[in-house]
Amino acid sequence: MHFDPVLETIVTRLESRATLTDDDRSAMRALAYTRREVETSSYLVREGAPTPRCTFLLSGFCYRQKLTTEGARQIVSIEIPGHFIDLQHLFLSESDHNVQALTRGSVAEIDSAALRKLALTRPAIGTALWTEALISASISREWIVNVGRRDAHSRVGHLLCELAVRLHITTGANERHYDLPMTQEQLGDAVGLTPVHVNRVLRALTQRGLISRDRRQIKILNWDALRDASDFNPRYLHLS
Repeated sequence: MHFDPVLETIVTRLESRATLTDDDRSAMRALAYTRREVETSSYLVREGAPTPRCTFLLSGFCYRQKLTTEGARQIVSIEIPGHFIDLQHLFLSESDHNVQALTRGSVAEIDSAALRKLALTRPAIGTALWTEALISASISREWIVNVGRRDAHSRVGHLLCELAVRLHITTGANERHYDLPMTQEQLGDAVGLTPVHVNRVLRALTQRGLISRDRRQIKILNWDALRDASDFNPRYLHLS
């Protein structure tokens, strides 16, 4: 039997969080969606806008960010393919932050009311979506600690470790070698440092033999040393 590859990707994601029945899978596969291509820097979610859809990231990278009244930006998460980027919109009617594309990519947009109905009437689907939201909250807590309590080298190293693990688990990317589509300004906004300071930290990590860089390519040369130097423990990712 032929299944829609987009919906099958979403079903597979949910099955990594809960055991779905055949009826659960059929209900998910019956959902209507709109596939949309997004360009770099385009908005997927806008603060203050109504939220009639939930968005699943099929390809590309995006970031969640908040702005102060003076225009200063704090990036509060990096979103990678194979994840819902706005499950909070199942129950919240207005967005309180922005999500922008880091790279070109594609998304599947699902009507929030339709997905909410499945979450409320099918316990396994509800459990899977709830688990996804809880893990996003766990990652947010770790990012608060990273910006608030770790030194500059640990902040950057921790982010590099997190992305390596998440990309490996979700997309099968090499855990030691991956593409990091972020400018030094964007990295700085994610870890609370200036672009100049980020550049110094990346140079220092390179000189210590922990990583190597080639434009957007990051290669982790000594995983154990980088992990220890960055205070990285993947427990908060709930990989099990």
